[in-house]
Amino acid sequence: MFRGLAAAARTALAIGGLALALAGCSTSGPTPVTEAATGEAGPVQPYKIGPQDVLDISVYNVPDLSRTVQVAGNGVINYPLVGDVPAAGRTAHEIEGDIAERLNKRYVRSPSVTVFVKEFNSQHYTIDGAVKKPGVFPVRDHTTLMDALATAGGLDMEYSGSALTIFRKSENGTQNLRFDIDAIRKGATATPGIENGDYIVVDTSDGKVFLNGIGKISPVTSLMRPVVP
Repeated sequence: MFRGLAAAARTALAIGGLALALAGCSTSGPTPVTEAATGEAGPVQPYKIGPQDVLDISVYNVPDLSRTVQVAGNGVINYPLVGDVPAAGRTAHEIEGDIAERLNKRYVRSPSVTVFVKEFNSQHYTIDGAVKKPGVFPVRDHTTLMDALATAGGLDMEYSGSALTIFRKSENGTQNLRFDIDAIRKGATATPGIENGDYIVVDTSDGKVFLNGIGKISPVTSLMRPVVP
């Protein structure tokens, strides 16, 4: 019986030593991660409107022209006095200019048009890995990587590492874009913009997974005490 308890105690000490060794190694900080050679994420871009998005449109001092419209499947909206206006693939500012130009020709002199995206329905990104609330979320105007992490509830600090990958489809295939979250937070790396279809995977730290596993068995090992004959 004593031999069994002694062996169990030695096992617990060995596990504890390994955990301390891992913790000591972690103080040196994560290995820097840079963008992969397969491509670079560009700066944050204005939101490009798409089918099913809902727009609020108004003209200053002309309340009768205020409308809430949904972009049709063919990418156009229908607006009073001007008819069909292309919307898909354009920014709100571009649509404002188009409507203002058409109204100015025949109906309203130098109109001030405002287009506001009320509902973002056409574009989405996915975030997975060591975050608190993984899932699929809408791309909004000027959505950045840090915005995406915040929407997902932030990092799961019990398991997350400091790096992540954005898988992004392009004309040349899928780009694997690597970023160091700590470097972005410190301002050493610019935060990239999020695009429609991005798949973001936050790395899991093997060391944290191991240490959390040790934490789960620690109540058992803590019951082990030297036996005095």
